[in-house]
Amino acid sequence: MISSIQNTDSTSTASQFFQSGGNTQTSSQQQLTTQEKQQLSELKQRDREVKAHEQAHKTAGGQYVRGVISYEYETGPDNKQYAVGGEVSIDTSPVHGDPEATIEKMKTVRRAALAPAEPSAQDRRVASDASRKQAEAQQELTSEQQSAVQEAMRQAFGVSQYQNSQTTNQASDNANTHSLNLIA
Repeated sequence: MISSIQNTDSTSTASQFFQSGGNTQTSSQQQLTTQEKQQLSELKQRDREVKAHEQAHKTAGGQYVRGVISYEYETGPDNKQYAVGGEVSIDTSPVHGDPEATIEKMKTVRRAALAPAEPSAQDRRVASDASRKQAEAQQELTSEQQSAVQEAMRQAFGVSQYQNSQTTNQASDNANTHSLNLIA
C-alpha cells in the first residue's frame, strides 16, 4: 500500500536537506565512531543474511514448516535490534503407514534444509536425516510392492506353481551371482 503524506513546509525541509549536504543520517548515526559504524555495517549485513537464510527454509519447507521464524537479536551501537541467528521448525517425522507420502515429504524437507545459499552444519544434518528416512521409506515401498506382486502371482497361478517358478528364478539368480563374482 502506498500512502500519501502532504508536507506543508516543503521549502524548509528541502533547504535543510541541501544545507546538510544531502546527508539524511540521524544525529545519533553521525555521532558513531568509525569502529561503531563498521560494527553497525556488519550487523546490518548479518541481519540481511540471516533473514534471507531463514526465509529460504520457510519458503522451501511449505506445509511442513511449523510456527513462525524465530530470530536471535543483538543490539547495535544505534540501539536497534539486528538478527544474528534464526531458526525455522520443520516436521521431519515419517508419514505413518504411507511410504510414498514419506518419500515426497522427505524430499521437501531435504530441499528446505539445503535451500539457503550457505546451509549450516545443522541444516546439513537435517538434510542427511531426511535422506536416510527417504531411503528407509523407499525400501519399505519396494518391499510392499514385492509382496503385492507375490500375492498376485499366488492368486493367478496358485501356490504350488508360483513356488516352483520362484525356486527356478532363485537358482537362475544364484548362477548369475557366481558369474558376476568371477568378473569382480
